[in-house]
Amino acid sequence: MTERKERPGKPWGRTLLKVLMGGVGLVLSAALISTAFFRWNLSKPGPWLTPRFPLREFFTELPGHLPWLIPFLLLSAAIIPLRAIQWQRTLQKPVPFLERYHLVAIGAFTHNALPGKLGDFIRSFLMSRTQRLPFLQCLGSVAVCKLLEFTALMGLVALSFLGPFAETMVHFEKALKVAVSLCIGLVALVVLLAHYALPLAQMLHRRHRMPRVQNFLQHVADGLGTARSFRGMAVALVFSVGPVLAPALAYGLALQGLKIPGGVFAGAVVLGAIALGQSLPGVPAGMGIYYFVTSWAARSLGASEADAAAFSTLTHLGTVLSQASVGAFSVHRRKLRLKDLRRGGSLARQATQHVAHEAVEPVAP
Repeated sequence: MTERKERPGKPWGRTLLKVLMGGVGLVLSAALISTAFFRWNLSKPGPWLTPRFPLREFFTELPGHLPWLIPFLLLSAAIIPLRAIQWQRTLQKPVPFLERYHLVAIGAFTHNALPGKLGDFIRSFLMSRTQRLPFLQCLGSVAVCKLLEFTALMGLVALSFLGPFAETMVHFEKALKVAVSLCIGLVALVVLLAHYALPLAQMLHRRHRMPRVQNFLQHVADGLGTARSFRGMAVALVFSVGPVLAPALAYGLALQGLKIPGGVFAGAVVLGAIALGQSLPGVPAGMGIYYFVTSWAARSLGASEADAAAFSTLTHLGTVLSQASVGAFSVHRRKLRLKDLRRGGSLARQATQHVAHEAVEPVAP
């Protein structure tokens, strides 16, 4: 009998899908980035793309933005220690500040310098290894931090209605109401799940019912255990204002540097637009969305088209360079290699996928 040759199965299909999604992401990102520099004219005869401004003048005028770029870099770098302070409020055991700082910085380096956006997975994975904590507990603490940052951001955006852009902000009133309602609902859901998931799983276990739901609730309880205390969540929310206020002030000073009257009050609006734009699920074009959203927001607030493009370009480069450089120091101090970070990110993602897979598999009797 002749042996059957094994066909390339799912791994080849997954690889092909990743390549396809990567290609779609590159094309979509390029198209979105181009909107900061060109106008698309698909519905009219003539050239599809027309420059918004002379590109030579754009590059000539870039050095003139240094006065606001320098404080932007400093405030962007300040996010790392502020997040290290915030993180302790959602961890279930005391961890030295220096340890938290280095792990947040390494996560920021991974997020900005390596593909995959695995910074939060990396810092959770390293925390679980160095402090001997369950990985899901660390990942859950980071998830709670992110949710509370989003809550604090929505609060700052709401306050921006009281600033000099109140009339402009009226156009975003409906979207803000939806975002705030969604934010409140998510916070309430996380608190309720963290508080009642384990007791509910134990009740189902005693009654020998719904084993899949039991398993899922146990994983939820492990991952969101840091949110079981309502008072703890309120305290953590206070500590989440800093990591949001720093970038909001950075974007505000950048808008002020573009000669937009009262632009410092609009930084939270731009940051909120970035957060909402990049939160779209399944869209592999984060950088393209950033350029599209920031340039559109700057033009809407009164910046010229050339200044809006410079705003997008320099704030993007400033964020990446400031956080990657600060994180590179921590990577060097911990004697980590890029190969270690890639492997750690892969292991962390596999662990999360394994838990998600188990949550829908029946529990063995």
